[in-house]
Amino acid sequence: MNRSQWHLRVGSMVFAWLAALVVIALVHRSVPISTWLLIHLLGLGAAGNAILIWSRHFTDALLRRPQDPSRSGQAWTLAIFNVGAVAVVAGMAVSFWPVVLAGGVAVAAVALTHAVTLVRQLRSALPSRFGDTVRYYVAAAALLSVGAGLGIAMANAALPGALHERFVVAHAAVNLFGFIGLTVLGTLVTLWPTMLRTRMADGVEVAARRGLPLLIGGLVVAVSAAVAGSPTMTAAGALAYLISAGYVLWPHLDEVRRKRPGNFATLSVLCGVVWLLGSLSYTVVAFATAPTWSALLDRADPLTAAVLAGFLVQVLLGALSYLTTIVVGGRAASIAATFELERGAPWRLAVANVALLLCVLPTPSLLRVAASVLVLTAYAAFLPLLVRAVWRARKLRDTPSTPGPPPSGPPVRQRLGVAAAGLAVVVLTAAAAVAADPAAVGIADEPQVSVTATGQTTEVEVHVEGMRYVPDTIDVPVGNRLVITLVNSGSDRHDLVLANGASTGRLAVGETAVLDAGVIGADMDGWCSVAGHRQMGMTMSVRATGAEAHAGHHDQVSAASIAGDDVARSLAATPGPDFVPRDPALAAATPDHRVTLAVTETTREVSPGITQRQWTFGGTAPGPTLRGKVGDVFEVTLVNDGTIGHSIDFHAGALAPDVPMRTIQPGERLVYRFTASRAGVWMYHCSTMPMSVHIANGMFGAVVIDPPDLAPVDREYLLVQSEYYLGPQGGEVDAAKVAADKPDLVVFNGYANQYDHAPLTARIGERVRIWVLAAGPNRGSSFHVVGGQFDTVWSEGDYRLRPGPGGAQALGLSAAQGGFVELSFDQPGRYPFVTHAMVDAERGAHGIIQVTAQPG
Repeated sequence: MNRSQWHLRVGSMVFAWLAALVVIALVHRSVPISTWLLIHLLGLGAAGNAILIWSRHFTDALLRRPQDPSRSGQAWTLAIFNVGAVAVVAGMAVSFWPVVLAGGVAVAAVALTHAVTLVRQLRSALPSRFGDTVRYYVAAAALLSVGAGLGIAMANAALPGALHERFVVAHAAVNLFGFIGLTVLGTLVTLWPTMLRTRMADGVEVAARRGLPLLIGGLVVAVSAAVAGSPTMTAAGALAYLISAGYVLWPHLDEVRRKRPGNFATLSVLCGVVWLLGSLSYTVVAFATAPTWSALLDRADPLTAAVLAGFLVQVLLGALSYLTTIVVGGRAASIAATFELERGAPWRLAVANVALLLCVLPTPSLLRVAASVLVLTAYAAFLPLLVRAVWRARKLRDTPSTPGPPPSGPPVRQRLGVAAAGLAVVVLTAAAAVAADPAAVGIADEPQVSVTATGQTTEVEVHVEGMRYVPDTIDVPVGNRLVITLVNSGSDRHDLVLANGASTGRLAVGETAVLDAGVIGADMDGWCSVAGHRQMGMTMSVRATGAEAHAGHHDQVSAASIAGDDVARSLAATPGPDFVPRDPALAAATPDHRVTLAVTETTREVSPGITQRQWTFGGTAPGPTLRGKVGDVFEVTLVNDGTIGHSIDFHAGALAPDVPMRTIQPGERLVYRFTASRAGVWMYHCSTMPMSVHIANGMFGAVVIDPPDLAPVDREYLLVQSEYYLGPQGGEVDAAKVAADKPDLVVFNGYANQYDHAPLTARIGERVRIWVLAAGPNRGSSFHVVGGQFDTVWSEGDYRLRPGPGGAQALGLSAAQGGFVELSFDQPGRYPFVTHAMVDAERGAHGIIQVTAQPG
């Protein structure tokens, strides 16, 4: 197998991981742990394969070692690495740690084997001018094994939550700045001038040799400090790494001055390096000023996108673009491949970098989403271009090479024009996003009051205590400018939004923001925009002292909540063709009670034509049902992939709530372990305040613990009743309706009247058990089957009725209570089931049991 065939074949693995990354990015909202998958499909899968392939290639070239024509050893190494990487991804997707352990061990073993192989080559080779470059690869591979070990530990649910949070930062630092960062910095020593087609600058080799121990030292400090939980020392280590990286890269500036980057490969790598240095600078400042470890984690959120999408993707695509043209064959094939890979290059680079900047800056949610779509489009376009490049090159691989310089690209003006077109696309997209949600950027449609500015400023510092602003009333002379410094001294994320559209943005615990409210000419309200916090008292009054009588309070314009006729029309409508009912059948218990529940924000239909953006456990409302028997131990890992703090409370466990039921912020996780000591159909729910709002917006589920000696039945169903307090179409719950106890819908298993359209089924003479849980948050249930009678009733841990002469007509449950009923049917027909609180039945708590005759 020649060099071209080898690299094209093994390069297909990198392509496959990148293609999988694009697919997950497109459907990420419907995929559990999608953020984790995106990071590891890129960093572990695509980048890991590329580094193993090309670091070996460059080592052989730099040390002038002959290559094994069969490359069987390297092929086995890559095969084991990919099996391990797939195992890690699959194990995390199904929350099965033994598979993650096996895959992680395989990845670590390959990394150590790769490092040992490179060391042996160094020792057996003749002295080489660029031998120090190979040491970067050795250090990088060794650090991958450390990163894999940290990853294995993080995946184990037994790791305490606080230690897990520290391991996240350490794991990211080792892999991104160690395994990947050192590889890139080492490779650029020789590859960068080669890509530019210029001679190597003086001092590059010396800087690389001296910089490696400095880089490793900085990384060791940062990782050790992260494990110890010290934001300041973590920042110090990052600063040392940044200075060292700058020292290594500085001599390359001479190469850039002599030969400016002009094609996609060089510009993409250059942009990636700029993002690396920018990300490290942000890391130093953000971590050094973080008041708490929790605040540090919140500040690390934009860093993920900057390092992965800004640095790693661009360096990877730029390097692949150049190296592909080298390995495809002769000069004609290389020129053809280059032509394909250069298609729209200035546009793609401009869109990717400017849109990515909008993603990492504190921009409104809608603008960030629009920008992320542009980034994905720009990057994903590389894959079909790569396919075309290889295809065209293979067609021309036997074409005789002709001497001559490489063809020049389009004129500079033309490239700049294409880049300007890309910038225009980003600007227009941003403008459309702002027009769709002007209040998010502080543009409010409010009454204007003529006022003369005094030139003076009123400055006020506001703190958070519980669910209150202190002070919550601010007196400002008319004409003064008001500047508010908000200190989030509470225990959850908060913000401050004024009626004129001015906002601090969401603040993590311990963070501070300054809000310029402008010149005050009238009284004005303020509030926390986190769902439910306003209803719990997080409001503020700005009083304009000396204002004229017409000045008054005004509220920010917002979309109207769904109510009245819209709900009535929906309840009378039929679901569309995409409607998929929730399976009401209660599955048998499984022996393994370890589960990961990811908190996600999902927009889903709750009644025909009505959608709501729900906070969910595991992507569904109700959340996944857990089932077991008395004495079983459940281990639940809660991962907060949402945008605000959440928690979980399992009624099935009896334990002190302080630690397992604590609120965790976005990006954090906790492990909740409990023993099911008593039978029941138990509720679990988010207990973050306001609890009513969190439950009403979808954060609840059921745990079924079977009573001892539970008799077998022919069919078994679970119905969880809950209420909807509808916000705007596609929006979140209306917290004011929750507080007023005015539900729009009452439903079974999350969708109004869904079992009218997809009935439960039974046959004559079959014994049917129906478990019912009243999840609320406010309403109970009086469960009744029209035309049926219950001969068994089990409620709140005990039998209320056993088979005999007596019967029951309803199972009465208050909010958060549960039980089951059993019955059989003597005649075929359609038997409605409802809550006999009839107004709630008419709001959607209604379904059908379709009873048919026995076959034959």
